[in-house]
Amino acid sequence: MAAATTAPELRFPPGPRGVPILGNVLDVWRDPLGFFVRGPRDHGDIVRFRFGHHRYILLNEPDAIRHVLIDNAKSYQKSRNYDALRLVLGNGLVTSEGDFWRRQRKLAQPAFHRQRLAGFARTMAECTEDMIASWDESPFDMHHELMALTLRIVGRTLFSTDLSGEAAAIGEAITVGLKHANDYAEAVIRIPPWLPTPNNLRFKSAVRVLDAMVMRIIEDRRKRGEPGDDLLGMLMSARDDDGHGMTDRQLRDEVMTLVLAGHETTANALAWTFDLLSRHPDVERRVHAEASAIEGPIGIEQLPQLSYTLRVLQESMRLYPPVWVFEREAMADDVVSGFNIPRGTLVAVCPWSLHRNPRYWDNPEGFDPDRFLPAAVERRPRCAYLPFATGPRQCIGNAFALMEGQIVLATVAREWRLSLVPGGAPVVDPKVTLRPRDGLPMTRHRRSPA
Repeated sequence: MAAATTAPELRFPPGPRGVPILGNVLDVWRDPLGFFVRGPRDHGDIVRFRFGHHRYILLNEPDAIRHVLIDNAKSYQKSRNYDALRLVLGNGLVTSEGDFWRRQRKLAQPAFHRQRLAGFARTMAECTEDMIASWDESPFDMHHELMALTLRIVGRTLFSTDLSGEAAAIGEAITVGLKHANDYAEAVIRIPPWLPTPNNLRFKSAVRVLDAMVMRIIEDRRKRGEPGDDLLGMLMSARDDDGHGMTDRQLRDEVMTLVLAGHETTANALAWTFDLLSRHPDVERRVHAEASAIEGPIGIEQLPQLSYTLRVLQESMRLYPPVWVFEREAMADDVVSGFNIPRGTLVAVCPWSLHRNPRYWDNPEGFDPDRFLPAAVERRPRCAYLPFATGPRQCIGNAFALMEGQIVLATVAREWRLSLVPGGAPVVDPKVTLRPRDGLPMTRHRRSPA
């Protein structure tokens, strides 16, 4: 008689118990950043949470993250919470999947090659120089300034359009849109978008503002009679194997995605960097000295001379990653670091907590740009630092954003020193992106000529 076989025992990660029905929902609502730090601290680097009836696994360990985002990426897709972002972005690069995403990514990738970035660099410097030319020494909101600056840079570099005259309206519409998407993703019971509630009506009004901006850009380009050689021109000229181009809806979704990704996240990263520099004058002096050693405009050729400035930006994004958490959904049963991940499980990577894991970062709350010296980077696992994600879905604009950050920081630092207004320390607001909740109130101090 053959011996009976037994199914292998399923092994799930440990995690906090939570409360009946809701699980850990109330804890994550109260303090999402603290919640995602406490989980690995108390239960290990792979943690199980429960949000209502949803299984949710947080990965805070580089090998496990590499498995999900790189080695077995084909078994995972963007989580259902990205449905909320689709309300704003449509089916663009951030939210699309499968063959459609691969096609769109292939079409957009040439716009971010190094030879094209060289032309973008001068525009970034010109826009920053224009911004600081109007400054005086009165208090101001640096986050507001950076939102306007990055919007102008995105418009001019990717779409050959100056959006500075619409910065206030577009910025407000993006804020409303992202807040609505965040609230929709977090809701236990989701209100259908078609119901005429005050929030839904406010959201639809914001989307109309954004749609009008995008469609105007597309229509203006068509009136020229030629697509142009920027990203928009590439997308408009692209053809499938059957000769069909993008629909207006596809163009709208990709333009909207790139406006948001190249505007909101970069402005937030720069805001937190200026905040950190104001609180670490020794670091700020080194940035000023490095920038001041460059004569004339800062272009792509000068970036190697701004290596410390780059490290400052990288360390700022370690402490304040603009996208502080992102998720995947398991499309098939999997095993990660010995734990079972059943199909349908939501798997999260939280750069906020990952970048504070003491196994990979000494004094994780400290601000030390030299963590990003080449030798230190070489010692760390590849997936211990993920401000732009990694794998096939790594942010397409990562080189663009780092170059922009270096140029903006150095251009400002040569002429101005910024300090926080007393009592004006920013409050971290962890929504879709990591914003300073009430802006970044600062005072400008003009540097004396050498």
